[in-house]
Amino acid sequence: MKRLTATLSNWLAGRLAKLVTFLDNVGRANTQSKFVHLAPTDEADKAGVYSRALLYATNEDKVRNIALTGPYGSGKSSIIQSFLKRYPGSPLHLSLAAFVPEADAGGSKVTRQEIERSILQQMLYGPDANNLPLSRFKRIQSPGVLSILKSLCIMIGIISLWYIFSRREEIISGNFLTPLALSNWLNLGSFIFAAIFLWVALHHFYVASFGLSLKGISLKDIEIRPSSENQESILNRHLDEIIYFFQSTKYDLVVIEDLDRFDEAEIFVTLREINSLVNENAGIKRTVRFLYALRDDVFVNTDRTKFFEFIVPVIPIINASNSIDMVLKQGKRLELDGRLDRQFLREVSRYLNDLRLIQNIFNEYAIYVANLETDDENTLNANKLLAILIYKNVYPRDFEQLHRGEGNLADILGRHDELVTQREAACKAEIAEMEQKIDVAERQIPSDLKELRKIYAMSLVQMLPANVNSISLDGQSWIAIQSLVEHDAFDQLIAGSHIFSRDIYNNRQRTNISSLQNDVDSQKTYIQREVEIESKSEAKKNESLRRIRELRAKIATTRTAKFNELVRSSADRVTDLFDGFGEKGELARFLILEGHLDDTYYQYTSLFHSGRLSPNDNKFLIQIRAFFTPDPDFQIDNPTEVIAAMREADFGQSYVLNVKLVDCLLSETTRYSDQTRKLFEFIASHFEGCEDFLEAYYATGRAVPKLLSRLTDEWKQFVPTAIASKRNLSHITQLVTSLPERALETLARDGDELSDFVAANLPEILALAPDLASERLERICFEVRDLPAIGKFTGIVRFMVGRGLFELSIANVEHVYREVMGETNLMALRERNYTTLRSLTDLTLITRVERDLDIYLSNVLLELDDNSEEDAAAITDLLSREGLDEDNLREFLGRQTALLPALMGVPEKLHAMVFELRRIAPTWDNCISFMGGSGFVAEILVAYLDRKDVRAAILKHRLSNDPKTLPLRQFLVNANALSDDGYREYVRALPNTFKNFPKSLDSSKLATLIEERKITFSKDTLESLDVDTDLPILFVAKNIEAYLTDPDIFGLDDIFREGLLQADITDDDKRAIIDLIDLSTLTEQPKRAALIGPIIDRTNVRISGIDAAKAQSLILNSRPVETQISLFNKLHSTMTVDEARQVLTALPAPFSEITTGYHTPRLPRSDENRALAQWLETRGIISSWSEGGGWFLGDEIRVNLKRR
Repeated sequence: MKRLTATLSNWLAGRLAKLVTFLDNVGRANTQSKFVHLAPTDEADKAGVYSRALLYATNEDKVRNIALTGPYGSGKSSIIQSFLKRYPGSPLHLSLAAFVPEADAGGSKVTRQEIERSILQQMLYGPDANNLPLSRFKRIQSPGVLSILKSLCIMIGIISLWYIFSRREEIISGNFLTPLALSNWLNLGSFIFAAIFLWVALHHFYVASFGLSLKGISLKDIEIRPSSENQESILNRHLDEIIYFFQSTKYDLVVIEDLDRFDEAEIFVTLREINSLVNENAGIKRTVRFLYALRDDVFVNTDRTKFFEFIVPVIPIINASNSIDMVLKQGKRLELDGRLDRQFLREVSRYLNDLRLIQNIFNEYAIYVANLETDDENTLNANKLLAILIYKNVYPRDFEQLHRGEGNLADILGRHDELVTQREAACKAEIAEMEQKIDVAERQIPSDLKELRKIYAMSLVQMLPANVNSISLDGQSWIAIQSLVEHDAFDQLIAGSHIFSRDIYNNRQRTNISSLQNDVDSQKTYIQREVEIESKSEAKKNESLRRIRELRAKIATTRTAKFNELVRSSADRVTDLFDGFGEKGELARFLILEGHLDDTYYQYTSLFHSGRLSPNDNKFLIQIRAFFTPDPDFQIDNPTEVIAAMREADFGQSYVLNVKLVDCLLSETTRYSDQTRKLFEFIASHFEGCEDFLEAYYATGRAVPKLLSRLTDEWKQFVPTAIASKRNLSHITQLVTSLPERALETLARDGDELSDFVAANLPEILALAPDLASERLERICFEVRDLPAIGKFTGIVRFMVGRGLFELSIANVEHVYREVMGETNLMALRERNYTTLRSLTDLTLITRVERDLDIYLSNVLLELDDNSEEDAAAITDLLSREGLDEDNLREFLGRQTALLPALMGVPEKLHAMVFELRRIAPTWDNCISFMGGSGFVAEILVAYLDRKDVRAAILKHRLSNDPKTLPLRQFLVNANALSDDGYREYVRALPNTFKNFPKSLDSSKLATLIEERKITFSKDTLESLDVDTDLPILFVAKNIEAYLTDPDIFGLDDIFREGLLQADITDDDKRAIIDLIDLSTLTEQPKRAALIGPIIDRTNVRISGIDAAKAQSLILNSRPVETQISLFNKLHSTMTVDEARQVLTALPAPFSEITTGYHTPRLPRSDENRALAQWLETRGIISSWSEGGGWFLGDEIRVNLKRR
């Protein structure tokens, strides 16, 4: 009873609520609402075009599958609602929109079985369960009003059955139903009611059995089901349920919406089959039609015309071309015409083509405005708020993530610093390009001027006589033709009317050159053309400098630029930013690039904007109160308010390390003096922990110079500490770029740490600060160590080079030579470095070199392996410099190939080095100069002169007999250390002889003097020679004529003369010597006889006083045998036959065989032997002799002996 009362009460309350709503709507019928519902309307087809088409289709017997086609948002649902309003039949509405999966990468595709299950559920669970009593899909049934009576009947039936069962014996006996009278009403009534109850119960179980089916067998822990249950179509599996559904209901039209969203074509085939089966079922007496609302592209080509019997196309009510009208309509509804930018609405509406989406955006707009503008002040930017809501509705997931700092938009906004860096990098790259252009222009000036000079110089040379090698303005100071172009007086020479010239023969001539400039250019003078070249370069330089100033100003404002400006300026680098939005990225691109979505979004998405603290401010304070230090670049929007909310102790802790807070503190140091002092004390005592903050502040802080100035002033150890830190490069870069110049100069002057670090890390510093002003580097007082490493910073390179602030090294010198001065002959620089530098018209390099010449010598000249071609002038200049290390000079000089023409200009202390290293031209004058200097070392000169190349060169010139050469001549004669060959050559070159032999000379050197006849021959000089040597004999032999002229004055004995016979003198001289020898001793002096015999034989001169004994001694002691025979032939007349036979016997065979007997000695065939045979026969010593005689006798001389 209570349940019945409650049901009636609920029904009555619902009817009263509907009545109140109706009356309220009637009262506000003329009041326009700020909100519009998004449900489909039943007034979409006011003209009835679509309804008539659909009614036609539903009245045609052959039309069973109808398609209502149109794109998303075209109004298909509203058209269906409008049609159903007029449809007389009974429609069943199925909508699958609630089952569309979210379009995210991680979402899984809805399966066909899930779709079919949804269709089946909406179909079977829609009608009342009482209408489908035999359905196997059991649902909870609510007890109705008659449930009380039913339960009462069941109770009475059970009681009746129990009563009958307890009287079963009476029933069996027949007494239970008697009598059949009203008095037996209890028994009769119980029996009848029990019988009816039992029948009804059996009938109920019978009917319920039709809804049973065997789906599986389930035991305790085992369940058995058909294997195809999960694969087969759910609609086909429950086809009997569907047939029963239409048999039990009156539905004749099934409206199916949003089925096309699943891109599952097979489901349409299944539904068409079901439609055919339903309409062909004998138990269904009406035609059941399916109406599908779907897109045009669900079926390709002509398939849809084969599938559907009737198709109704829907013309979209909104698209990109007319969406602006819908947007303006919604704006007018909310009275926003004056606040929204028409251009913005026109542009953004192109991306909105869904009416419900537009309506919902403006519904939310009304809610947001009502909450955010509570003070009736329109402080919000209506366009930005609308942009936020468009973004929220089109990208709802990303909007939700934005509140947590995640998602695509958060990532894009988080790229702010990166975009700033990219923009600054682009500006810095362009600055570098401009500086490069300035550098090229400045290098082009000398090149162009040099070419101009060459043109005028060539014209000048053509006007001069032949063979001219030098010219002069005044006839006194002469300029070599080859150095004319680089000469400082070039302008005066060209401007002059006459010049003097001098040819190779030293002939002078005066030449008129007044027409020179007119011949080259009749319109302009040389000076005018020179100025024109410089002016053009200056104009280009000024233009580049102006652009550089603009770019540096742009860099200064980059960090304060709007976010959309940063994105636009880096359009080619941000193409990846919008990829996360997928196919709808164009709308996000438009909203961000146009500045409608930026980092101020939080003001439109939360209620904090109207207070003094932003959400970020509030979050910051919450974190520090939780003893958590936020990141240094944590965004604080109202730093003044945050500072006011912080505790005093917070400023002496890490909480104060925030870029915005420090900016605020430094901007009002007077107001926040205590807080600022605590800040710097904390940094000084916790520097390592503050480095992250300092890095962040360097990047985004507005008062970096002030921060660094305070640090260097209040903490004297800041620079050493910064250099010792791991991030030293960043700290020192900021010091160099941001510290005031005076403070920077003072800092560098107080210690070497800063200068040394900057010098060692300049390339890295410039990489971090490429726009660093050159003047700031000059304040640090250091020299650039590696110019090529900073070569791309041409402005700084030129400045430092111009100031001479670079170390002397090969790389630096080459870089200045090539890149700054524009010279290209690197071979000359590497082979003759100092010579090349001295020849440059630009004195920058040579000035720097002369400032530290000793360093240049050791670090450049000695490090250049190929630097061996310095000219003599450069070498002399270097040697003449005071203070250079002599060891370095020695090494340098030893590498050179050029020879100094003279010692002029070379300090005397270095003369010995020059000769020792053989870097002096081999001339007699240079040797004399060396000997006359204080640095003379005899051993070095001897070693120098002893070289073959030196001898070959110096001996080409005659050594004069002048008094000035006497020391050198004496030195040469006494140079015992010279090699024998060298000594001989120099002695031979002496112009005169000496009266005496030098002392302490080796015998070989004395022999050379003798052989070269450089000592006057006299008895004294002869006696000065050591008699135990061969020198006296050699001396006499070389002066034999003088000796033979008057041999008696020398008092030489036969032994000495015997030695002369062995000397290299002529036979005539030897014959004269023999005449001076006592020949009586020949028989006792066989050695002497051996010397005299061959001489007598060769001279063929008779010597008086030779007897047989002497002759025999001469013959027998002479050698060889031919000489013996020859002497025998000449001297046999002095001997008797017996004496002759004795000689023959003493001679070697076959001559010793010429005796007596029967044998026949044979002598070799020769004139001497033939003469021997002749006189032997004549004197009767032999019988006869013969020569030749045939093949068997041979060609020898046959001697026929006497028998006795």
